[in-house]
Amino acid sequence: MERFVYQKLIEWKNRDARKPLVLNGARQVGKTWLLHEFASCEYRQEAYVNCRKNDMARQIFVQDFDIERILRALRALSGIDITPGDTLVVLDEIQDIPEALESLKYFKEDAPEYHVAVAGSLLGLSLHEGTSYPVGQVDEINVYPMSFEEFLLAKGDSELLKLLQERDYSTINLVHDKYVDLLRQYYYVGGMPEAVLAYVETGALKEVRKIQQDILHGYDRDFSKHAPKELVPRIRMVWKSIPSQLFKENKKFIYGALRKGSRAKDFELAIEWLVDSGLVYQIHRCTKPALPLSIYEDLSAFKLYLVDVGLLGAMVNVDPKQVLVANTIFSEYKGGMTEQYVLQQMVSHGTDPIYYHTSDESRLEIDYVVQYDAQLLPIEVKAEGNVRANSLNKLLKDNPDMKAVRYSMLPYKEQAQMANIPLYAIL
Repeated sequence: MERFVYQKLIEWKNRDARKPLVLNGARQVGKTWLLHEFASCEYRQEAYVNCRKNDMARQIFVQDFDIERILRALRALSGIDITPGDTLVVLDEIQDIPEALESLKYFKEDAPEYHVAVAGSLLGLSLHEGTSYPVGQVDEINVYPMSFEEFLLAKGDSELLKLLQERDYSTINLVHDKYVDLLRQYYYVGGMPEAVLAYVETGALKEVRKIQQDILHGYDRDFSKHAPKELVPRIRMVWKSIPSQLFKENKKFIYGALRKGSRAKDFELAIEWLVDSGLVYQIHRCTKPALPLSIYEDLSAFKLYLVDVGLLGAMVNVDPKQVLVANTIFSEYKGGMTEQYVLQQMVSHGTDPIYYHTSDESRLEIDYVVQYDAQLLPIEVKAEGNVRANSLNKLLKDNPDMKAVRYSMLPYKEQAQMANIPLYAIL
């Protein structure tokens, strides 16, 4: 399957001031597969070492940071004669050996001619006392679940993707129903590569759901294995509450929904752990739709979204008929599935930062607010074709020079201050 992030790997390889590479991303988003594919296509050989429960690998890194010695040991352990330029050294599941992550600083300083890439889950977390993340000494690339465009490629619909990329809306509108059908499929399957591959190869919906449930169970095991013991129950409470918080009218995260009388101090570390692990996106409120957005950030008000729309559906066991046959997937769940999808698309395209807006003095609410081409861009998300949006209309009326975007199931249409873009055309 083709992943757009692959191009970033090639750019990293060709960079003159290349540093050791860290692939960041949640568990099961395809980091290991990407590095194997990258090594196979772009290098003569790959020296692969899995650090998970690997005592021999641990012994290599816990002694000292003598890079010549480490390279000799890696040659012996991998069975590959590691040479500069034509060998990709891959250290997988590196979170199990934090000293290996720390060693990247010394690869950068003492052996920059070697191409070293590492991957592992939970790299955004503080690992262990006594070791430190090599800030400024590594290059980092984020890997996310497969986007809708990558899903189209996996399905063999490259011509449909080409139309979207060229923004040929006159032709796109002619095959609107086809795009809607494919978007339905993506809502169910999501972007976890294993689930996408199973769906593309077999079309088996039960197998897709089994894979999603297995991934969710793996995440739950990670809570117990990696999180501080005292945090685990609270992490699970936050995690399990996310669908219900998203599927209510006001999607702001409410601590009281976790446990009666709960306050921020009870759960903020649990939320931080989930965000750092890459399993959850935290979108804060901005109190005023104006640049720079960070000035108006309200850290006390936020929404939480999952890493993947397919996993969100699996958590609540959405019936395939609701997604693939009936129209309810776009109308039910209070638009929560659609907001999840839109956020996931924006994150995969590198949109950052992302906020939502509500005002203190009125009921004005804008689903997302981002900066685009040095301009403020309000974004309205509509799950269906009903696009009445009093909040957005009022904001535009009060700001006649402002442009906005509305994502819905309607075909593309350009208005004076607003571009109406189909949900399947978020690029």
